[in-house]
Amino acid sequence: MAKRDYYDILGVSKGSSADEIKKSYRKIAMQFHPDKNPGNKEAEEKFKEAAEAYEVLSSPDKRAQYDRFGHSGMGGNSGFGGQGPGGMRMEDIFQNFGDVFGSDMFGGMFGGGGGGGRRQGTRGANLRIKLKMDFTEIANGANKKIKVKKHIVCDTCGGNGAKDRSSIQTCGTCNGSGQVRKVTSTFLGQMQTVTTCPTCSGEGTSITSKCTNCKGEGRVYGEETLSLDIPAGVQDGMQLSMSGRGNAGERGGPPGDLLLLVEEEKHESLVRHDLDVVYHLHISFPEAVLGMQAEVPTIDGKAKIKIPPGTQSGKIFRLKGKGFPSFQSSYEKGDELIEVNVWSPQHLTHDEKDMLEKLKNSPNFKPGPEAKKERDERGFFDKIKDVFGS
Repeated sequence: MAKRDYYDILGVSKGSSADEIKKSYRKIAMQFHPDKNPGNKEAEEKFKEAAEAYEVLSSPDKRAQYDRFGHSGMGGNSGFGGQGPGGMRMEDIFQNFGDVFGSDMFGGMFGGGGGGGRRQGTRGANLRIKLKMDFTEIANGANKKIKVKKHIVCDTCGGNGAKDRSSIQTCGTCNGSGQVRKVTSTFLGQMQTVTTCPTCSGEGTSITSKCTNCKGEGRVYGEETLSLDIPAGVQDGMQLSMSGRGNAGERGGPPGDLLLLVEEEKHESLVRHDLDVVYHLHISFPEAVLGMQAEVPTIDGKAKIKIPPGTQSGKIFRLKGKGFPSFQSSYEKGDELIEVNVWSPQHLTHDEKDMLEKLKNSPNFKPGPEAKKERDERGFFDKIKDVFGS
């Protein structure tokens, strides 16, 4: 089943501000909250669907990528853990977006049944890196192994920040719930409010003795080798988001995302133009007149093309399907365009000049209707003159 547009899910337009998106998400999440719709699977799916849409549209980077490429541009990385709404956990939604509602409003209004109380540590920061790719890697997709310096989970304490298991105690203020409930009397009767525990910051536990390796953070700064599968058809400047591959969170908190900025390495002979690649083939005057077989570079190697006799300078030959695949559609692929440039010699011997002088007045050397036809056929070339230059 095709995914619904994220803007439609939240009922906002593409030009909506961050505050408008946040306000709309808050309204929909309150409407379909599981505690208001117990046992209603349809409401639960709508609740998760709205959370997935908000996760993308609330992030400037992910929103820009979605606006440009749609769902296919997310590369399976929308939703917590990249699994989409069906794989999202309620505790992840509350933990990541609880601040949208302020003061644990989910727990305060609905009793905290959705898991909005106790939480793990602070979420890790996103990690942004540049990823260089050559034409072959872009055309075919690639598995890139890269070493990055970032916060990683402390292998001494396993991420909990404690010296040992006995150093972790249940918080005495909230008794492990992560929340503090307060009942006040008003003229309407008693009113209960629920807030995050100020002692444990909502974690439900306290550490009596910190891990000596990470000093209680549950993470250390180190180096990690990442294996990244990059899809075919990416473009220079495109940003890919890998969910959960960024910096480790504090004290067991969820990791941030890895943001990859694609840098396209220049090819020594080919020039990219959208899905097509362009090659300038230089041939001599006799080769243009008599015809020849030329070998030209392609993304994946070399190919031979036939240059027929009488080929004019500026003629464009096409190698079908020798360009880049589309990032959005596996069925669409560009071509390789070969522009023939007839090279005119700048230095001639006396005998060469005499030969050309004799040929200059020959009828076969005077431009005729064929030359005009050739110029008309170059209309296609004019459409991409920004690639070839003047």
